[in-house]
Amino acid sequence: MPPFPITDAKSLGLVLRQTRKALGITQEELSLQTGISRPTIRSIERGKETAHLGLVLQLCRDLGVSLDATQPEGMDQK
Repeated sequence: MPPFPITDAKSLGLVLRQTRKALGITQEELSLQTGISRPTIRSIERGKETAHLGLVLQLCRDLGVSLDATQPEGMDQK
């Protein structure tokens, strides 16, 4: 999948849903594999902004989705 700009919770949820479907995994299967409840996965995929960040990052990791951050120019990169 080509790079996709993540600008909000909804766009991140869309990427996670598309990746899960491309891998042929149902929400139920992903829930069993990750230990994250199906309602939580559904909420994250729908872009719920109050989703727990640790669970979102776990889903990214488990689905092989990498998140890259780019600092604005001129910021010290220590």
